[in-house]
Amino acid sequence: MNMKKIRKFSAITMVCFIAVLGFSFVTDNNGKYFQIAKNIEIFTNLYKEINTYYVDDVDPAKLMRTGVDAMLESLDPYTNYISESEIEGFKYMIDGKYGGIGADTKDVDGDITIIMTHEGFPADEAGLKPGDKIISVDGQSTKGKSSENISDILKGSPGSNVEIEYLGVGAGKPKKVSVTRKEVKVPNVPFSGMVSDNVGYVALTTFTQDAGKNVSNAVKKLKKENPEIKGVILDLRGNGGGLLREAINICNIFIPKGEEIVVTRGKVKDWDRSFRTLNESIDEEIRLVVLIDNNSASASEIVSGVIQDLDRGVLMGQSSYGKGLVQNTRDVGYNSKVKLTTAKYYIPSGRCIQAVSYQDGEPMDIPDRERTPFKTQNGRKVLDGGGVKPDVILKDAKLSNVLKGLNKEHLIFKYVTDYHHKNKEIASPDKFNFNDYTGFMNFVSAETFSFATDTEKVLKQLKANAEKDGFENIIGSDIKSIRDKILQNKKNDLKKYESQITESIEKEIMKRYFYEKGKVQISLRNDSEIKEAVKLINDESRYKSILK
Repeated sequence: MNMKKIRKFSAITMVCFIAVLGFSFVTDNNGKYFQIAKNIEIFTNLYKEINTYYVDDVDPAKLMRTGVDAMLESLDPYTNYISESEIEGFKYMIDGKYGGIGADTKDVDGDITIIMTHEGFPADEAGLKPGDKIISVDGQSTKGKSSENISDILKGSPGSNVEIEYLGVGAGKPKKVSVTRKEVKVPNVPFSGMVSDNVGYVALTTFTQDAGKNVSNAVKKLKKENPEIKGVILDLRGNGGGLLREAINICNIFIPKGEEIVVTRGKVKDWDRSFRTLNESIDEEIRLVVLIDNNSASASEIVSGVIQDLDRGVLMGQSSYGKGLVQNTRDVGYNSKVKLTTAKYYIPSGRCIQAVSYQDGEPMDIPDRERTPFKTQNGRKVLDGGGVKPDVILKDAKLSNVLKGLNKEHLIFKYVTDYHHKNKEIASPDKFNFNDYTGFMNFVSAETFSFATDTEKVLKQLKANAEKDGFENIIGSDIKSIRDKILQNKKNDLKKYESQITESIEKEIMKRYFYEKGKVQISLRNDSEIKEAVKLINDESRYKSILK
C-alpha cells in the first residue's frame, strides 16, 4: 500500500475507531449500539479493501459523500447532509441572504449564463446583465462545469473579491470585471399593493428572516393608504416554506394574541413544543383569502392550515404539497451540518398534513377516503395527510406543451435577451404590453424550434422497431404522415397559445427592467386566480357561507 493510500485509510480508520470505541461503552436491551458498532466496523473494513485493491484510485470525499447521501435518502427527502461548500446556499434558504454577487446562473446551450441579477447588488452594480456568458471565474474556466459549481465559486465572504470574465450580449470580445462580494438579501415580499379599488395583495415568496415583519408592514401600509379596503389576498403559491417562527408571526397578523398555532412532537420528548401567538394582531376582521398551490409547502401549509382551522379566512387554489415535518440542523464537524427531521407538526384542529408516502422523492396523492377527518373551529370538516385542501378549488392552469418546449430550449430567454439589448427603456409594469408576437415567431422559426413531444418520442421508437422487424415498407409512410401532422400542429400551437406565451414573454421582460418586483406586478394583470379571489372578497354572503 503506498503512502498516499495509507494516509487516506488512516484518517478514516481513526474516525471510525473513535466512534466504535464510544459506542462500545454503551449497551441497551435491544442491542442497538452493538449493531451500530458492528456495522461501522464493517463499513471501515469495506473502505479499506476498496482503497487498497480497487483498480482505480478513489476520491475519499466523493466516495464518502455517496455513502452519506444514500444513507440519508433511505429516511425522508428532507434529511440532508450539508457540506462546507454548501453552507452559503443553506444560509440563503434559512435567512434569505448569502455572501455573493447577487446573480443567478444557468447552463444555456453549454454556456454558464446569467439569468437574473438582483437590484442594487454587486453584479447589478458592475453592469452584468441576464444573457451575459461567464467564461471564467478567478481564472478558472467555466467549460465543463455546472451552474451549481460556478454558483458555489461565486459565493464567498462579504468583502472578498472575485474576478469574472464574461462575454456581454452583443459584444465582440470578452471583458473582465472585479466584483466585491457582499451580503445579498433577497426580499421575501417582492410586491404588495392594491389589485382592485378595495382589495389588497401581498406576495410572500419564502419564510426567511423578517417575513412576518415584512408582511405585517405591507398589510399596515395597505390599510393606511386605502381606508375603504375590504380584504387582503395573501399569495403563498410556489412558496416552499422556511422558518417556523415566521409562520407563527404571519398567523399573528390576523389571529389574536395567545392563540395556539402549532404543536411539534418527535422522538425527543423534551423537544416537544407548543407555539402560540405572542403579539396583538393587526386585523382580526378584514376578509382574507390565502392562495396556495401544489408547491406551497411546510411553513406555507402551517399558515394556510391555521387560517382554515380557525375559520379566519378562505383558502383558494390547489391542494398544497404535504410537508408536515420539522427539521433541525446539527453540527457534524469541519463546518458541515446535517439537516434532519426531528418532529411532525400539528395545527389547531389536531391534524398533521404530512404526506405518508413518497415516489421519486415527491409526496404521493392520497385519496380523501384514506385521510382522517378533523373539525375546524366552526365545525367544518378538514382532512389530515397529503397537504391542505383549499375551501375553493380552482383548476390549475397547465402549461401548454409548446410553452414547455420553448422554455426547455431557452427560446423565450434568448428572445428577451435580444429584446433587452435593442430596447433601452420600456413602459412601467402597469402600462407595458408586448405587441410584437410576429417578431417572436420569426425568431423562433430562425432558431429551428425542435422540441420533441412524448408522442414524437414514441413515434421515433416505433420507426426504429419497424426497421428492426422489417415492417418499414408497410408502415413507414404512415409514420411519416403522422409525424408531418404533429409538426404542423406544433407550428399551429405557437399561434393557438399566443396569449399564454405572451404572458411568459412579458414576465421575462419585466425581470430585465424592473427585477422580481416587476415580474410579480405584470403577472397579476392576467392572473385568473387573483380575479377569483377579488370576486370572493367582494361577495360578503358567499365569503361568510364558506366559513360557516
